[in-house]
Amino acid sequence: MASLTDYGHLECGNLKGSSKEIRPGRTAHNVSSSSLRKKSDLTLVSKVRFALLRQLLTNLQEVVLGTKLSVLFPAIPLAIVAQMFNFGRPWVFALSMLGLTPLAERVSFLTEQITFFTGPTVGGLLNATCGNATELIIAFFALYQRKIAVVKCSLLGSVLSNLLLVLGTSLFCGGLANLKREQKYDRKQADVNTSLLILGILCHMLPLMFRHSMNSGPATSNQVLELSRASSIVMLLAYIAYIFFQLKTHRQFFEEQEDDKDNDDVSEEPVIGFHSAFAWLVGMTAVIALLSEFVVGTIEDASESWGLSVSFISIILLPIVGNAAEHAGAIIFAFKNKLDISLGVALGSATQISMFVVPLSVIVAWIMGVNMNLDFNLLETGSLFVAVLLTAFTLQDGTSHYLKGLNSAPPTHKCSEQKRRIISWGCHGDITDSSVASTFICWDIDDHHT
Repeated sequence: MASLTDYGHLECGNLKGSSKEIRPGRTAHNVSSSSLRKKSDLTLVSKVRFALLRQLLTNLQEVVLGTKLSVLFPAIPLAIVAQMFNFGRPWVFALSMLGLTPLAERVSFLTEQITFFTGPTVGGLLNATCGNATELIIAFFALYQRKIAVVKCSLLGSVLSNLLLVLGTSLFCGGLANLKREQKYDRKQADVNTSLLILGILCHMLPLMFRHSMNSGPATSNQVLELSRASSIVMLLAYIAYIFFQLKTHRQFFEEQEDDKDNDDVSEEPVIGFHSAFAWLVGMTAVIALLSEFVVGTIEDASESWGLSVSFISIILLPIVGNAAEHAGAIIFAFKNKLDISLGVALGSATQISMFVVPLSVIVAWIMGVNMNLDFNLLETGSLFVAVLLTAFTLQDGTSHYLKGLNSAPPTHKCSEQKRRIISWGCHGDITDSSVASTFICWDIDDHHT
């Protein structure tokens, strides 16, 4: 397939890992996203005489039509048209959310293409920064519009979605599909991620405990804000150490290898050139930014029109839609008894949100003059703490079965009263024997009780 784009060694790129023997192991995120890719039929494209036109058509074929989610791409121009001609704002929100779904998967594909030419280190850094580009861009636009509650809810929902929904569903489905086999996974990667998640919880709890231990007032708010910013710097430093650990000293913990039977739809050679991949990556990031602006600007209208609270949309819908492709891949590989990939996706994304996106949002808000802190309130922080604790206990023995997934996956539930808003997934029960039942915690805005 690479022969069609072999113009000057694929646009003068240096193929550092085009062969299967020397190419380093792909990360769990790459492998997970690849489950939704498909081979492109370039028979007609190869007959085009003009090289530039052939190159353009090849790029369109590989980038736009090379995913099973390509049917959702028409939602992008429809969202732009709906915004330009002032159609119903809930329609703009819905179309923008649908358009973000294939874009997130394509960003993973493009970063993997760039890795062929730059090597695993630069590719790993791209994954570390672009892996959750959707959440990061939505958070920045929400900060720009001073919607701090939307930022906190969406980031909290992303972590909880990965830890409870994605991980729980993967363990449950994988256990049902492999009832007669004991599912095992490497605990090393899980231990690293859970330790970082616990550190993130500690950094969230410090401002919360400080606020509750002091008298409320402007002085206390300023001190909480300063403590949050200091904690964010510590979290970013820990994340940098984690990236160095992941890409340099202990890369073998995080590299995932697929069997040959799982490589049917994934080429071990680049299908587009370096410059094309970089240009597509920049262009798709710009489109993600545009759709994210639409999402943030119309979320209140969609909430009012659909009868759902902004908190429900931010915590439940945004995280699920933003990473639908990656999450679907994690569940697919759980069916194939490849839990290392599923854990790498769920825990890796949760760690990236908790230790990179959240503190970076606080720092960016500081630069923008917005007073965002790490105090996510008692109920939200408590739910996050129990979710991390549940995950750590569930993964401590290196084996899995469907009951663990059933205890971790939250049910789909919605509060009946519109004045109630869903805050997060909580847990109750005896954690040590994995008999924890997850449930939504609904908070009454008027009465302030669960």
